[in-house]
Amino acid sequence: MALSIRSIVKLNNGVEMPLFGLGVWQIPAGAATHRAVTTALQTGYRLIDTAKFYGNEADVGVAVRESGVPRDEVFLTTKLWNNDHGFDAALKAFEASRKRLGFPTVDLYLIHWPVPEERKETWRAMERILKEGSVRAIGVSNYTIPHLEELLASSGVVPAVNQVELSPFLAQKPLIEFCRRHGIAVEAYSPLTKGHRLGDKRLKAVAQKYGKSVPQVLIRWGLQHGIIEIPKSAKPDHIRENAAVFDFEIRPEEMLGLDSLSEDLHVAWDPTGEP
Repeated sequence: MALSIRSIVKLNNGVEMPLFGLGVWQIPAGAATHRAVTTALQTGYRLIDTAKFYGNEADVGVAVRESGVPRDEVFLTTKLWNNDHGFDAALKAFEASRKRLGFPTVDLYLIHWPVPEERKETWRAMERILKEGSVRAIGVSNYTIPHLEELLASSGVVPAVNQVELSPFLAQKPLIEFCRRHGIAVEAYSPLTKGHRLGDKRLKAVAQKYGKSVPQVLIRWGLQHGIIEIPKSAKPDHIRENAAVFDFEIRPEEMLGLDSLSEDLHVAWDPTGEP
């Protein structure tokens, strides 16, 4: 599988999104976020994923502007938080995020969580900003199959992306298959299991075979499944290490072995019971 740090996914509206990027969840605002984004862009990353909830949108924007990388080469994602649901509130929240980022256009705007009762009106607002051209693509995060079925039944605009927790230990195969049937790209957060499974002997064996680290194997597993990967790190060495996954390919039989590790391990939010 010929992949590179510049590999892209064509979303269902024709927008091209990088297959690999940096997540900045839990990276403190200020110097830490600026350093992480700067290092990532210098390393070749072109997708940066933030959110209102993370509190570091402004620092992401500053780092992109100061990087010297043309704005149209950087794919910026941010997200609407839970207390901003509803039509008018969502429109205001998007404008606030856009102002904090400091750019007239956001590449991808996601509903961060499927808040009951209000998410349909929120999606109408998302459709509005898409139509107005303020955002290039809209999508969701932490949506299960029932949440997606509800959205698809009430709207003609299919989400471009569903960002969910995903790793070999939480493979979510039915959800991935559903998304692909409906043209929804799948994006993985916490692909490194927040460190919970980095000591797994089976992962270590695969990593040793290729002369790679366990995090690199986890990232490569997702990429070979066509999943958009956004590993988070604030450390420059780890940011560079996470990007060094394009010079090897996990063999099919080993991919199957990694696929068999799924144990429904949630290390972040579990939206399964969300009505």
